[in-house]
Amino acid sequence: MRNVLYILVMAGTTYLIRVLPMLLLRREIKSRFIRSFLFYIPYVTLAVMTFPAIMDACEKPLAGLAALLAGVVLALFGAGLFPVAVVSCVAVYVLELIL
Repeated sequence: MRNVLYILVMAGTTYLIRVLPMLLLRREIKSRFIRSFLFYIPYVTLAVMTFPAIMDACEKPLAGLAALLAGVVLALFGAGLFPVAVVSCVAVYVLELIL
């Protein structure tokens, strides 16, 4: 019974987060600050969830840091998601073997 309550609360919260902006903001948002803030929210949320996991997922945090740096460098040079993921995984694997 408790699990059902948790699921209902989660569903209600998720629904409200998606519906409230449509109900409260019927006009287009013209403020450049608010528009840019709303644009970057998904990226910031993803980064906040991902970066700590990168460091904790490896046996040695140095390997995770090296994979993060390799991925960031590749992404800055325009590599796509798949090459960045492959190089990061290989970097972790090699550094876990070496260290």
